[in-house]
Amino acid sequence: MRPIAYCVGIADHRKTLRRLATLIGTALVVSLTAWSVVGAVGGADVPGPPSPSIGNAMDKPVAKVITGLPLEDQEGQPVTLNQFKGRTVLLAPFLTSCQEECPITTAALLSVQRTIISEGLSKRVVIVEVTVDPGRDTPQRMAAYGRLTGSTWPLLTGSPTVLAALWHYFGIYYQKVPEGSPPGIDWETHLPYTYDVNHSDGFVLLDSDLHERFIAGGMTSIGKIPSKLQKLLDSEGKADLRNPGGGTWTVSDAVNAIHWVLGR
Repeated sequence: MRPIAYCVGIADHRKTLRRLATLIGTALVVSLTAWSVVGAVGGADVPGPPSPSIGNAMDKPVAKVITGLPLEDQEGQPVTLNQFKGRTVLLAPFLTSCQEECPITTAALLSVQRTIISEGLSKRVVIVEVTVDPGRDTPQRMAAYGRLTGSTWPLLTGSPTVLAALWHYFGIYYQKVPEGSPPGIDWETHLPYTYDVNHSDGFVLLDSDLHERFIAGGMTSIGKIPSKLQKLLDSEGKADLRNPGGGTWTVSDAVNAIHWVLGR
């Protein structure tokens, strides 16, 4: 009788194992399906960090002394970086008298802005350009530059001391240098330029908590720009437009970096 009882026990045990395996298999399928859904909704489409070939990714809070620096926009209104908290910020250096890279960068930022608007991200992302030329870039001149180029985002200036502190913090180099010969002609005054400013190119991305997330170096590779911006270029600027060289960033690079910071 023991062998029979033993066989019955084995049979019952096997039935139990089959039921357990079925339950485990069902649970596993459900779990995998749930993870697939989560991945499709929350992770699968999220881009990774931008390529190291165009810049450096990080996650570093911007010092409060920097986010509180007093700046001024093209309307003459006081501004600090703190006012952009809650939005992803694409921060770029520029000057309105630039005849090389800045008009090309402006064209790229116009394309980035169109993408931001088309994707319904205007309340979550803001482009901000800050001058490296406090001697000439008054709010009035920057307002005129905005009208000329179609740049509707904040164009900020400040005292030489404030701008030096801001850009030194983000590792942006700039230096006043003699104007070329023959000098370029100012688009606003129609008089010859008396000096130029050499500066780093690229952009800095800040997240909604004002953490520094990405710094792109190098010039913009865009291929073609609007005629109103092309007219601002000198011979060197036109050469840069045709052949920006290595280490450049594109509109797609900037948009993908923004998507990465937003986690979308």
